[in-house]
Amino acid sequence: MLASLCALVCSVGQAQTISTFDSHLTLAPADTPAPASGKAGEESPDQEAELAKKLNNPVASLISVPIQNNWDFGIGPANAMKYTANIQPVIPISISEDWNVIVRTILPVIYAESPIPGGGSTSGLGDVTQSFFFSPKEPVGGWILGAGPAGYYPTATDSELGGGKWGVGPTIVALRQEHGFTYGILANQIWSVAGWGAQDISATYLQPFVAFTTKTYTTFALNTESTYDWETRDWTVPVNFMVQQLVKIGRHPVAFQVGYRYYAERPAGGPDWGLRFTATFLFPK
Repeated sequence: MLASLCALVCSVGQAQTISTFDSHLTLAPADTPAPASGKAGEESPDQEAELAKKLNNPVASLISVPIQNNWDFGIGPANAMKYTANIQPVIPISISEDWNVIVRTILPVIYAESPIPGGGSTSGLGDVTQSFFFSPKEPVGGWILGAGPAGYYPTATDSELGGGKWGVGPTIVALRQEHGFTYGILANQIWSVAGWGAQDISATYLQPFVAFTTKTYTTFALNTESTYDWETRDWTVPVNFMVQQLVKIGRHPVAFQVGYRYYAERPAGGPDWGLRFTATFLFPK
């Protein structure tokens, strides 16, 4: 169950979690004409600032592929390490003049040392979490909103890496962006509905976040990616401190993020601390 919870914590979305919030050089939105000044294929400072804002928005109309690498340490009596690479494509789909659907998928690739001295390591795919945010294209009272269903799929290649259950539940996000700050919350609830795993899943994921982006497109972010397991009555509360920088490789904008994670609360045998490195590949319209 611990492996399943870790997959949930890292998902979300998590931003993933949510995610993971990936938090979590820009082109303007598709319906905004390019400025007359500047060469073709180059971005103006205003466009770059707009992309920096979109990076901090989990439901922005921006195709992106974050690859979030997480290392967790101090697991179990063996002080074991667990590595999780969350592959998190985000695809916005316009469904009307006023609404988007943002599809966020999190596929974890895991290597886990045994938490027991003398045990063997395990590696493979974890369980997939996928969220569908129905989001107004314009803010509502200054708030950017999204809500919809989330699915949990038993794709783990080893029973130690997943829960063996199909799950479903609601997910929501609400945030504001002003004066360089982005703040809000992403949350979901997953209940298992079928599958072969021995234990049912009922887990609440909460990700409050705050970030500040400078004029040089550097973002400083703080969030928690907390999960409450209603079956075992345990909290897992990692607090993440992250720094992100936008750069260009050739003509392609990419964001690199590094972070430190401290577990303020954890179940027995859970990790003490962790590190994060994320590369987010952006595909502006």
